[in-house]
Amino acid sequence: MTMRVDLPDETLAGVLAKAFGNRSFLIGFAITLLVAAVALLSFVWTPYDVTKLVIADKTEAPSVAHWFGTDHFGRDILSMIMVGARNSIAVALVAVGIGMGVGVPLGAFAAARGGIADEALMRVNDLVFAFPALLSAIMITAIFGPGAVNAIIAIGIFNIPVFARVARAGALAIWPREFILAARAAGKGMTEITVEHILPNIATLLLVQGTIQFALGILAEAGLSYVGLGAQPPMPSWGRMLFDAQTRMVTAPWMAIFPGMAIVITVLGLNLLGDGIADILDPKSRRQR
Repeated sequence: MTMRVDLPDETLAGVLAKAFGNRSFLIGFAITLLVAAVALLSFVWTPYDVTKLVIADKTEAPSVAHWFGTDHFGRDILSMIMVGARNSIAVALVAVGIGMGVGVPLGAFAAARGGIADEALMRVNDLVFAFPALLSAIMITAIFGPGAVNAIIAIGIFNIPVFARVARAGALAIWPREFILAARAAGKGMTEITVEHILPNIATLLLVQGTIQFALGILAEAGLSYVGLGAQPPMPSWGRMLFDAQTRMVTAPWMAIFPGMAIVITVLGLNLLGDGIADILDPKSRRQR
């Protein structure tokens, strides 16, 4: 029989009530839902075609026709932000998926095996962690060229040791527990125990860390695009929009203000969502109340 520690002592209705009573969760969820809705909407509709250059309308200030103004090529900034949202979300989501899909099994395996295997995996993790996503992207693009796919690979590689460390730390706290000893005495193997007992008990840690890494992934994608290593023109990117605006801060400040606000609001929403989830699902937090 599968056993879990620290099971919630509340019903689903109680958890939902706690969620709706958590300000951080509500604000973060609302912001994240709004950004996701804008990104999905951009697949079927944007106010203007983001690939169409209208030089006659370049650097127009925000108006009824162009709510966020236009850039130096006459493109509608609101439309570019909408399309840039889906690019940022896609890159960050896949990169987090890579980091979680590889890092969690490695961390869980290291905690289960211990000894030399644990030490070797953690030292390799430290080596990978020493290379920031930007440096990894530079090395990858030097070989394969710039692009969104290479940005995903670079950010995903950077996420692997993060999730490996979180999974290992959480698993090490579970392995000495009595119900794990009982499972081993019942003849269950390392893999079976990890899947049935360890992973369900560290799911909250991984969920919260995933939210944090998602926000960091959006920042990393913007940074890579800013230096020309992310999504390539004519595909809009928030980071690339900031790069294009840096020489026009005086004459057309809206070119930097609106994409900058999009990055800030999105990252803030994800961080608040992560804090809210941690507060709601953490059994210690519930008991303290």
